[in-house]
Amino acid sequence: MGYLDFLILMAKAKLVLTDSGGIQEETCILKVPCVTLRESTERPETVEVGGNIIAGTQPNKVLECVNIMLKKKKDWENPFGEGNTGKKIAKYLLKSLGQ
Repeated sequence: MGYLDFLILMAKAKLVLTDSGGIQEETCILKVPCVTLRESTERPETVEVGGNIIAGTQPNKVLECVNIMLKKKKDWENPFGEGNTGKKIAKYLLKSLGQ
């Protein structure tokens, strides 16, 4: 499956279960609740804002976390910024170059 098709699937999902750090980020940005099937994450900001929960791999714990996240209000902040960093950098560089 291509990346854009997968992104559309994630955006339309009610919940995503994953062990992928990148998908933890993407679901957080898309405001789709995420359950991470690992014991830890290198994306702790997704957990801190409430878009993700670390379930581990024990079936009962996974089900508990799924139920929590399905009830979760999708009002968390995007911890990765506003998506306009490139424009800010270009503006700064142009200003620095006197243009």
